Amino acid sequence: MNSRAKGITAALSSALFLGMAPVFGKQAILLGMPPLGVVAIRTILAALLLFLLIAIFKRQYLFIYPAGLLGCLLAGWINGVGSLFYYSALGRIGAGEGQLLYSLYPLFVAFWLFLDHQTPSRLTMLRIGLSIPAVIMLVQAGGETIDIIGAIQMIIGAALYALHLPINQRVLFDMPPITVTFYTLLAMSAVTLPVFFFSDTGPMFESTAGWGAIIALTLVTFLSRLTLFLGVKNIGGMQTAILGLSELIVTMGMAHFLLGEDLTTIQWIGAFLLLISMGLIGLEKT
Repeated sequence: MNSRAKGITAALSSALFLGMAPVFGKQAILLGMPPLGVVAIRTILAALLLFLLIAIFKRQYLFIYPAGLLGCLLAGWINGVGSLFYYSALGRIGAGEGQLLYSLYPLFVAFWLFLDHQTPSRLTMLRIGLSIPAVIMLVQAGGETIDIIGAIQMIIGAALYALHLPINQRVLFDMPPITVTFYTLLAMSAVTLPVFFFSDTGPMFESTAGWGAIIALTLVTFLSRLTLFLGVKNIGGMQTAILGLSELIVTMGMAHFLLGEDLTTIQWIGAFLLLISMGLIGLEKT
């Protein structure tokens, strides 16, 4: 498999796992877990799991040069703050609605890359143009009112998630995805751990009901991060972000079956437009 095919496969795999995350996160919250506690525990456990695997099987992946470490720390801090906004929003809005708003992040990726003098191709702009009405259609919640604060929190989370991709893309020129994933997760843990200690985490230890969802969330976080950075390394942050929009389909499907959330006809049309946008990657130049 060439690097382009490997990158596309990794990006789609990442989208699959990322699409599961808001559903498991929302499940944990509905079962009484505090949102900030959920994000802290899943990040710390994912970093610990990856560290154990590297320490046992591939210790050489612990090496990273100073500039690369700084880049991972910066990206991790930014995404850590973004994840706090993301899970705070999940405490106020549905998993499907939240992920739909979060899917605006390719627009932010394009904006950050433009500031970095990396102009997207015309085909990429066309695909983004198809994605915009698709997302607008998808966020139509059947006439229901969406919590404004939750929506703003989710959009901030999307912007910060988008910002960490170009930063990590720089580091991935010289470092393997596993190394970048570990140190980025470590930096995210450094942001979320203090929040865990200073927030009301009592409900997390009073009941075991939500721990199954948290463990599932940890596993999909671990797998999504590895495949995300493998995708970024091989096809770049912009293409990975656009393919990552397929996580919408996963989230909406799981939200329907596990949380009872439904799609309207307009939302299905938006999903179809999104699939067209993703399918056009076959025409993108390497």
